[in-house]
Amino acid sequence: MADIKYYDVILRPVITEKSMAGMGEKRYTFLVHPEANKSQIKEAVERMFDGAKVKKVNTMNCAGKTKRRNTRQGVIPGRTEKIKKAIVQLTEDSKDIEIFAGL
Repeated sequence: MADIKYYDVILRPVITEKSMAGMGEKRYTFLVHPEANKSQIKEAVERMFDGAKVKKVNTMNCAGKTKRRNTRQGVIPGRTEKIKKAIVQLTEDSKDIEIFAGL
């Protein structure tokens, strides 16, 4: 496993209707580094966002989608990049994450 620093773990937040619905329960969804584990994700959230205390972390690995592209040689199949998502549940007494405040 690669040596991943805490600032390299979280790639970007996921902004969907389902992830926005979880914000009322202090659940936030992020795209994370594919090799990051749950303890690294917990540490990254607590260090990057002041006042955030993580209760639990759920992760899911999503395989890349199959795509086809047309070339002169014919149709060539391929796959898009695989991603890893993390759903972070904060404790009741922790502060909200500010990047989601205006949404």
